[in-house]
Amino acid sequence: MLKDFKAFIMRGNVVDMAVGIIIGAAFGPIVNSFVKDVIMPPIGLALGKVDFANLFVVLKEGKEVTGPYASLSAAQAAGAISINYGFFINTIINFIIIAAVVFFFVVRPVARMNAKQQAPAAPAVPTTKQCPYCYTTINLAATRCPNCTSDLTARK
Repeated sequence: MLKDFKAFIMRGNVVDMAVGIIIGAAFGPIVNSFVKDVIMPPIGLALGKVDFANLFVVLKEGKEVTGPYASLSAAQAAGAISINYGFFINTIINFIIIAAVVFFFVVRPVARMNAKQQAPAAPAVPTTKQCPYCYTTINLAATRCPNCTSDLTARK
């Protein structure tokens, strides 16, 4: 049983999947920082100095301080319950960027490599032909049909 488990673990697919998960986990914070620190500030500036991290809707006012709250952190510090849709927008943009990177830098190159490796095979040379009189399959070199005995040399 231990030998079977070792064979399972050492298969290429399992090792490749493990490497992919580790790289993906390391890649996530890079994309999060890229979206938060590079992509969202210009978008927020273009939309009128909006900080997407501070987009929220208060569902229930806080017990200590009532709204309106200047930021999400102020609302959370006051104990307010809120829907933080700005973080949701950031998460959607993160997902789109990760999906694009995976598609353009992993899926397409692998598909191209597989297409090159699996070049179409040359079509097989035919060894048979069809009799023009009885439409049965006969040898390509036949000069007379064995089924209907028609002469095939006169007709090409």
